[in-house]
Amino acid sequence: MDRALYIAMSGAKQNTLSQTAHSNNMANVSTTGFRADFEQARSMPVFGDYYPSRVYAMSERPSSDFRPGPMVATERSLDIAIDQQGWFAVVGPDGNEAYTRRGDLYVDELGRLVNGEQRQVINAGGAPIIIPPYENIDIARDGTIAIQAPGGGPAAIAAIDQIKRVNPEVGSVEKGEDGLFRLRDANPGDIAPNDPSVVLISGHLEQSNVNVVHALTNIISLHRQYEMQVKMMSTVDENAAATTRILEIQ
Repeated sequence: MDRALYIAMSGAKQNTLSQTAHSNNMANVSTTGFRADFEQARSMPVFGDYYPSRVYAMSERPSSDFRPGPMVATERSLDIAIDQQGWFAVVGPDGNEAYTRRGDLYVDELGRLVNGEQRQVINAGGAPIIIPPYENIDIARDGTIAIQAPGGGPAAIAAIDQIKRVNPEVGSVEKGEDGLFRLRDANPGDIAPNDPSVVLISGHLEQSNVNVVHALTNIISLHRQYEMQVKMMSTVDENAAATTRILEIQ
C-alpha cells in the first residue's frame, strides 16, 4: 500500500511542477524574444541502503524551444530583431555576459543602451555600450550603431559602437532562472565569441515563440493527471482502512 501511495503522491507533486512550467510559458506569450521551455516526465528509482524497489515520477526541463518567433514591424529605430539564429550579448544580474533575443532597446538616463528587461547591451569588444547625446540613431544589419549629433546635419552622422552578436551551438546554451541564456557547463568567464554572420533587422521585434494552444492543452491534461493521482491516494487510503478492519475481525 505504501508503495502505491508514494507513487501517487510523487506523481501529483510532479504534475504540479509541470503545470508551473507550462503556466510560465503562457504568462510570457507577450514577452519579446521569449523562448518556450520544454517539459517532460520520467521514472526515477529511489536509491538508498537497499535495492531501488520504489520508483517515482520526476518532472524536468530538458531544454528550451529555439525556433524563432514571429516578427512584428514597429518602425522604431531602436527595435531590433535577429534574422534566424543568434543572440544579443547583455550584462546579466551577476555582472557576467549572458544572451537574449529581446531587442526592445532604449537609452536610459545614464546613456546606457538597455533592453526592456533593463539588461545593458554589450559591444563587440565585451564592454557595456554607452550612447552619447544624439538627435537620431540607427542600428545597421551588422550591429553598428550610428548617431547624428544634436544640431548637426547629415555630415554629423558617425558610427560609435557595435552590438555583440553570438551564435553558439543550440546544445551548448541553456536558460537560467533569470530567463537569460548562457554557455552550458562553462567555466567562470567563458563567453561565446562575436559572430559577424548574425544579421540584425532594425524596426522589428521578435515575439514569443510560445504556442498558446499547445501550452493550454498541456495544462489541462496535467490537471486531469493530478486529479487521477489524488483519487489514487484516496483509493489507497480506503484500501488500507479496509485491510485494517479485516485484521481486527480476525
